[in-house]
Amino acid sequence: MTKIETIWTDLERDTSNHSGLLYKRYSAEVLPDVFIALKSPEKLRCIAFRINSSFPFEENQWNKLKDIKIETLPDERDNNKKFLLILLLNKQHKDIFSTLCEDLIFGVSQITNEQTLVEKLLERLAKWQSLFEKVGKQGLTPEAQRGLYGEVFFLRLFLNNSIDKNHCIKTWVGPEKSIQDFQYSNWAVEVKTTHGNNHQKIHITSERQLDDSIIEKIFLYHLSLDIRTGNDDTLNYLIDEVLGLLNDNTMASNLFKLKLLESGYYDAHRPLYEDNSYTIRQENLYRVSGNFPRITENQIPIGVGDVKYSIVLSESENWRINHETLLNEIL
Repeated sequence: MTKIETIWTDLERDTSNHSGLLYKRYSAEVLPDVFIALKSPEKLRCIAFRINSSFPFEENQWNKLKDIKIETLPDERDNNKKFLLILLLNKQHKDIFSTLCEDLIFGVSQITNEQTLVEKLLERLAKWQSLFEKVGKQGLTPEAQRGLYGEVFFLRLFLNNSIDKNHCIKTWVGPEKSIQDFQYSNWAVEVKTTHGNNHQKIHITSERQLDDSIIEKIFLYHLSLDIRTGNDDTLNYLIDEVLGLLNDNTMASNLFKLKLLESGYYDAHRPLYEDNSYTIRQENLYRVSGNFPRITENQIPIGVGDVKYSIVLSESENWRINHETLLNEIL
């Protein structure tokens, strides 16, 4: 159970009949006054930020959200202060809300300017709403499941070879629909997952994806999968394994959970992923450089766009590298 979940659970054990706000400070290490709270009598879970009572805030413009409500409440202990509350209206989303609130707290932990703090809070809300809306859908498609499996499989390799777990998670930008799945200052790794009859053919979705004129070092990581039923190597199992690796790092663990949400992976959908197990048929790793078979942006005639193409990996053997070479380049 996360820290924020533990605080809410403790607050929910309070049996006194009162209205108003029951709250506990999240951490003295967080510079703004941030509290984990319950609003009674409804016992709605919320996160509370104490700000100056004179700070102008128009609640109505932010209350078009379906599952979240924003409101202010006077601080009964200090007339010069008020609470800015973000309340969860739909209790079915409490797991997601916990992850998002933890991420929000980490994001504002060093902010002391109230204007900046409120701006940071509000810029997250539209993103939160889009994540809540995805929960009602029927989970990830089989293709998206395989894609996520490949990215998390590579992330596990990265984590197992690095002491900086926060850095590893931050480089995973696939959930944000970036050009490559993992990126840092001068390198990128694109992860491709294949199965079935096309184990050796991968699809490239743009002329920029393998273009090393844009970023200095590009690597291609390919997993060839066989899909089975009945063994433990499911998407859920792999994700739980990575969460285990992050167990001693709250910030990295929460950032990983947030990226899973952005990928469309929700705990509510876990039963949908229990039957599909994966066996690694091949694992291939390439340095994309020189005459590696690809199409790049400078090869595209003016007026041509949305370029998609396929690569037959058997023609790429000259560029194959091993884990050690890759890790020496990106760690």
